[in-house]
Amino acid sequence: MRQAFLALLAKVPAHGYELKGAFDAAFGGVWPPLNIGQVYTTLGRLERDGLVRGAFVEQAHRPDKKVYELTAEGRAALEIWIETPAERPRLKDELFLKLVLAQTAGLNSTHDPTVLIANQRRRYLQELRDLDALAAQAGAAGNETAALLAEGAILHLQADLKWLDLCDARLTRGETR
Repeated sequence: MRQAFLALLAKVPAHGYELKGAFDAAFGGVWPPLNIGQVYTTLGRLERDGLVRGAFVEQAHRPDKKVYELTAEGRAALEIWIETPAERPRLKDELFLKLVLAQTAGLNSTHDPTVLIANQRRRYLQELRDLDALAAQAGAAGNETAALLAEGAILHLQADLKWLDLCDARLTRGETR
């Protein structure tokens, strides 16, 4: 969330509730709503690290609010984050660990790789249905950011389903390349 807040503050100074609202609006329900406590904790850390600066602003008939703005250091950190390529594909996969190690653990028959793969496939297919609905809803609402995020997650799930087929072929049926 640190970088997301830096990006939102790069445009205009804001207080915590404004940042939460801007983030939630940008991702239109595709990303879980932010916890306001997390927002203020993150802002406090960003301020401590010199990436944002907070100042209290008086409000009529309300308590003063603290508005945050990006510092030069914050802008530099944001630019580095934006220019740095995202992480490479994951090689450490928890499901794969389970598939390989469940057999050697000798626990019981429900740990058979065929059962684990079937359970995971059901979960992925349900997530795919949920994401399809979310993408359609975001598209209908005209929220391209949310629609693109959902569509990206759909493509990842489709790849994960293909990988499950490969695991099934090699680990349970003994097929080779």
